[in-house]
Amino acid sequence: MQRLATACEAIAATTKKLLKVGIVGDYLQSRTTDEAAVSAVFLSGRAFPAWEETTLQMGGRSLWRIVAELSGKNEGELKAAYRRHGDLGSVAGEVLPERPGQGVNVLEVETTFRQMAAARGAAAKTSIGRDLLARVTPLEAKYIVKIMTGDLRIGLKESLVEEAIARAYGGTLTDALASVQRANMLVGDIGVAVQLASEGKLADAKMRMFHPLGFMLASPIDSAEEGLSYFAESAVEDKYDGIRAQAHAAGDEVKFFSRTRDEITESFPELPDVLAGLPQDAILDGEIVAWDYQAGRPLPFSVLQQRLGRKKVSDKLLCEIPVAFLAFDVLYMGGELVIDRPLRERARILDQILAAEKKIVHHGGTEARRKPGQAKLVFEDHDADQHGVATRVIRAPVYRAASAEELEELFTAAQERGNEGLMIKDLNSAYTPGKRGKSWLKMKRELATLDVVVTAVEYGHGKRVGVLSDYTFAVWDTNEDTNGETNKNRLVNIGKAYSGLTDAEIAEMTQWFLEHTIKDRHGEAQGFRLQVEPKIVLEVAFNNMMRSDRHESGYALRFPRIVRLRPDKSAEDADTIERVREIYGQQPG
Repeated sequence: MQRLATACEAIAATTKKLLKVGIVGDYLQSRTTDEAAVSAVFLSGRAFPAWEETTLQMGGRSLWRIVAELSGKNEGELKAAYRRHGDLGSVAGEVLPERPGQGVNVLEVETTFRQMAAARGAAAKTSIGRDLLARVTPLEAKYIVKIMTGDLRIGLKESLVEEAIARAYGGTLTDALASVQRANMLVGDIGVAVQLASEGKLADAKMRMFHPLGFMLASPIDSAEEGLSYFAESAVEDKYDGIRAQAHAAGDEVKFFSRTRDEITESFPELPDVLAGLPQDAILDGEIVAWDYQAGRPLPFSVLQQRLGRKKVSDKLLCEIPVAFLAFDVLYMGGELVIDRPLRERARILDQILAAEKKIVHHGGTEARRKPGQAKLVFEDHDADQHGVATRVIRAPVYRAASAEELEELFTAAQERGNEGLMIKDLNSAYTPGKRGKSWLKMKRELATLDVVVTAVEYGHGKRVGVLSDYTFAVWDTNEDTNGETNKNRLVNIGKAYSGLTDAEIAEMTQWFLEHTIKDRHGEAQGFRLQVEPKIVLEVAFNNMMRSDRHESGYALRFPRIVRLRPDKSAEDADTIERVREIYGQQPG
C-alpha cells in the first residue's frame, strides 16, 4: 500500500496527463496481477468495483473520531488541518504519527474493506476501521481514508487508469485502449479489465446485466436556429421533468438505476413488472416522471420528489402519485451491445422491443415527420391495476422539425404539456456513455431569476480548498401592517449554490465574508460553515421551484446557479416570498 500511496503522491504532483498515465502504468506493471487489479479499483477512487452494490457505510464523523483518537490532536488542531487541506484523508496523513512496523498490502486493505462492509452496526465498523488505520503508515492512511470517503482527488480520472492499463498490458494489440474501455464498460470492474488485459483476453469481456452503463449527455443550446445547425437529420423529443433512469430487464428480473448509477427500483415498485418477461434481455434509457394517466401528461417534478429516496412506498402513495417510465433509447438487446449503431436504428430496435409488451403504450411511426400542430402527447388509459391506476412503460414520442419556426412551435407545445423543453438528437449518432457532445442537444429556458441575500457560507473542496465558495441564500418573508403596507420582517432561506462566480470573485468574497462573520456552527470564527452578515445580494437562476420543508421559506430551487453578484443592490432590494409564490404559480403543469 505504501507503493500505491507513493504513486498517488507523484500523480497528484503533476498536471501532465501523459506523466500521470506513465506513473500508473509503471506501478501496475510492478505488482502482481491480483495487486494490480485491486489497485486499479482504488486508483479509480472506489473501495469496490463499480458494478457491486457493496458499500462501506462508514461515516465521516466516525472516521474523524478515529483520526482524532489515533493522532492525539484536539478538535481545534484537526479543524485547522482540515481548512488547510479540505479533505479528511490529507488530515490523517498530516496528523497521524509514524511508528515502527507500520504498513499493509493493498490486498489486506481490500480484505479489510470487505470485512467493514459486512460488519453490522457502527461500533463494529469503527473497530475495524480503527484497527486498520492503527497499522498503516501516515501516507497509507492518507489514501486509505481518501478511498473510503470517495474523495481521492489526485487528478486521476478512470479514463486515465484505462489508458495506463492499455499501456501496461496492451502490447501489440491494435487499439488496445478501445479494447480496455469496452471491457471495463461491459463488466463494470476495472480490476477485471486488468486481469483480462494481462491474459490477452479483453475480447472475452461480456456484458454484465444490472451494472448500469454511463448515460449519454446533452449540450444546451440558446436558440431554435442553433438546434438545427449541427446535423442534417434530427429526432425531436420532449425534455421531461423527471429523473433519468436506465432499466435493465433479464427474464423476470428488472432493475432501475439513476444517473448516478444508484439502484432506485425500490422507489418505483410498480415499474419492474411492466418490463418483466421481455422476449430478450434489454437495457433501456429513459425518464421516470410522475404521470397523470387520466390527462395523459406528466406532473411537475415537485410531485415526483415525494417518491424519491423511499425504500418502501405505501399503497396510498402509489395511488396518489403514479409514475411512468418514458423509454427513448436502447443500449443492449438480446446479447448485443447496440450503442455503436446510429440512433435511427436503435429507435427501430426499441420499437420492436416495446411492441412485444402489451402493457406498454407504444407510438409507432417515430421516423415520420409530424407537424407541430399534430404534436399531442395524450395517452388513453386501458389496463388499470388494483389501485385503479394504469402502470405502464411509455415509448416517448418522437417528432421532426424542418425549420426553426417548427422547432419553436414544438418547444411551446412541450412546455404547455408541462415539460421543460426539447431534446434534439442526431439520427446518425452513436450512443456515447458518459459523454456530452453536440449529438444530443437540449433546448430549455430559465423560468426566472431571483435576487437573494447570502446568509451563510461554507469552505469549498478540490481547487476551492481554503476559499468560501458554497453560499446559502434567502428571500424576505413579509407581513402587512395595520396601514396595509408590506414589511420585510425576516430572511428565510430558499437554496444553496456554489457555481457561477469566477475564481477572482470568490477570492474577493471570501475576504469579505471572513470580515463579516457573525458566528459559525461550532461557535468559532473560523469553522466550516459561517453565518455572515446578510448584506451580499446575488442573482440566481434555476430550472424550477418546488415546495419543500428543507428551508424556512417552504420552497426550494432546483439546480440553482449564480448568475452574477449584485453590488448595485442592498439586502433590502432582494426579492420577497410573494415573488417566490408568483413564480411557483407560473410554472407549467
